[in-house]
Amino acid sequence: TMTIHSEEHVVDVHVRSGVYSSDTIFDYSHGYIATRLFSRNACFIMKIKKESIPEMREIGRLAFERQTMRDVYSPNNIWAQYQPGSSVIGRWKDWITYGKHIEKLCMGLPLYQ
Repeated sequence: TMTIHSEEHVVDVHVRSGVYSSDTIFDYSHGYIATRLFSRNACFIMKIKKESIPEMREIGRLAFERQTMRDVYSPNNIWAQYQPGSSVIGRWKDWITYGKHIEKLCMGLPLYQ
C-alpha cells in the first residue's frame, strides 16, 4: 500500500509479503529514502538523487500504472542494491538530518547508508 502526504512531502510504502515485508519512506523535504526490512531488523538510508528517483507528483501515477497494468515499462523504475558494511544506531544529529518520519521508522535499529 502507498500513502502520499502532499503537505509534508512524504510518501509511505508498505509491502506485506512474509519474510520480504518492508516499510519505505520517501521524505522529499529532507531528501532521503529509508527502507526498514523486517527480516533483517535494520534500516537502509540513501540520499534522493533527482535523476534516479521519481518526483513525488509522479510516484502516485507510477504506482497506479503498475497496479492497473501489472507489467508497465517506465524509465523511472529503479533498483537499489545495498551492500551493508558497518552500521550505526541513530544519533540525535542523524535524526535532525533525516527528519521525524525516518526517525519514527528506524529508531533503535542499525542504520546503513
